[in-house]
Amino acid sequence: MEFAKKNAHWLLRAAFAAVFLFHGLSKFPVAGAMAGMMGMPVIAVYMLALMETMAGVLVLYGGLGNGLATKVGGALIVPVMLGAIMMLHAGQWSFMPTEQFPAGGMEFQVVLIGLSLYFLFKGNDI
Repeated sequence: MEFAKKNAHWLLRAAFAAVFLFHGLSKFPVAGAMAGMMGMPVIAVYMLALMETMAGVLVLYGGLGNGLATKVGGALIVPVMLGAIMMLHAGQWSFMPTEQFPAGGMEFQVVLIGLSLYFLFKGNDI
């Protein structure tokens, strides 16, 4: 039981990292198309992809003992998720896409902001 208590933080870290490594890395090869679709500069998509990827890496690395890495990883995602909510998901609280909100609702992004803030404020003092 003591082992589970000491290592349960890896469940949160792994879930967080899986989301942001997947989403970050998958943006690099389609940055141009995504920029055109979103009406934003391609450099912004590359920065977004880099922030997401680095956040996943830092939160995993932080679990090995570097509390600052955990905090920085959490901090990188807060503005990313706020931007996602404002640009795509605001006004819809449902995973189901609708005609008005084809990207679905914002509850997932709200959960990710909460997890990011937890990592930011707690670091490795979990």
